[in-house]
Amino acid sequence: MDDERRRQLEADPRFAGFVAERGDALLRYGYVLAGNPHDAADLVQEALLKLRASWPRLRAKDNPESYVRTTMARLHSAAWRLRRRELLAWDPPEHGYHDALPSEDEQAMWETLAGLPRKQRVVLVLRYYEGLRDEEIAAALKISRGTVRSQASRALDKLRSAVGEHIEEGVMSDRGERR
Repeated sequence: MDDERRRQLEADPRFAGFVAERGDALLRYGYVLAGNPHDAADLVQEALLKLRASWPRLRAKDNPESYVRTTMARLHSAAWRLRRRELLAWDPPEHGYHDALPSEDEQAMWETLAGLPRKQRVVLVLRYYEGLRDEEIAAALKISRGTVRSQASRALDKLRSAVGEHIEEGVMSDRGERR
């Protein structure tokens, strides 16, 4: 990167403002994707580095957060090529903060979600956490709409069989939907 471009980035307080304003939301999104705070922080950091490199081109657009979230989803789904899978542990934190441990059903759901193949997990996060339609997910991940639907179907089948149908009924009733 040449000195002129570096000065432009450093002189633009909008990038720092964006990170300060949306950083916590991006970390939460990363946690939902990755399943643990360390990988979530890595996803956010990598995506923000990519955003910073593209900031002069993207700052005029309405929603740089969309760019970051799409980048995070793509980074996460491609990460299986770079390293082996990690198992999440439900041990309490080592520091003094004590969060309520999840119920057995919640723990089973998180463990099953963590055990899903990366593409299936990303599809579920984009569909249910981000609220994206199948077409939007397909465009974000550069896959077909049919692949999105099949990955979501397989992932939901795994979740249902591992956790049980009563979780699904609770989610459906929370949304006001009927079976």
